[in-house]
Amino acid sequence: MSLDFYLEYQEDGNDIVVFSANITHNLNTMAHKAGIYCALWHPDEKGFKTAQSIIQILEKGLKKMKKNPEYFSKFNAENGWGLYKHFVPFVEDVLEACKKYPNAKIRADR
Repeated sequence: MSLDFYLEYQEDGNDIVVFSANITHNLNTMAHKAGIYCALWHPDEKGFKTAQSIIQILEKGLKKMKKNPEYFSKFNAENGWGLYKHFVPFVEDVLEACKKYPNAKIRADR
């Protein structure tokens, strides 16, 4: 199982995806510890509607993860499907896309 994260605009009644990314659910504990789980997995439930609403949360969580890789690596999935070394670039990509498309609507499929 995985998370599909999208940024999209609506044009003529159609959703136009400007960014999409996928990551395993095995990283949800690491995301919780970094404080970014709700922003990525459940943005709708926390009232995060547009990309700009999660930029600061992602920046803060990414900074925490990069500052202490040993700690966050403790939450690597034992089966190898969900590792710190894959999650950091995922978060970096999402953050970059959020900055590029700040008014895009967030959609997360779990």
